Amino acid sequence: QVVLRESGGGLVQSGGSLRLSCEASGLNFRLAVMGWYRQVPGKERELVAELPSGGSPNYAEFVKGRFTISRDPARRTTYLQMNSLTLEDTARYFCHTDYRGGFWGRGTQVTVSS
Repeated sequence: QVVLRESGGGLVQSGGSLRLSCEASGLNFRLAVMGWYRQVPGKERELVAELPSGGSPNYAEFVKGRFTISRDPARRTTYLQMNSLTLEDTARYFCHTDYRGGFWGRGTQVTVSS
């Protein structure tokens, strides 16, 4: 059973930073594309960043230069370093993998205050 468990969300002031973590289990981490999505109420879930194993990252335009996705195979963990956060980054952030059709974590809330 594939399980993705996110952590690291919270409340941060505008301009601040957070690092999200996604610990994966039940999959071959080295084969999986890992990604981060976000969603606000009333809107569709949108891609933030994704990273294939051994490949190059793909970022949404609105986070380029501010967010960095990385992965640690030894820990089966994918990270999202978020810097220069703005009010518009407030959302629930979800971890995703495309492994065997795709799985989602439950998400972690990020709230940016002014």
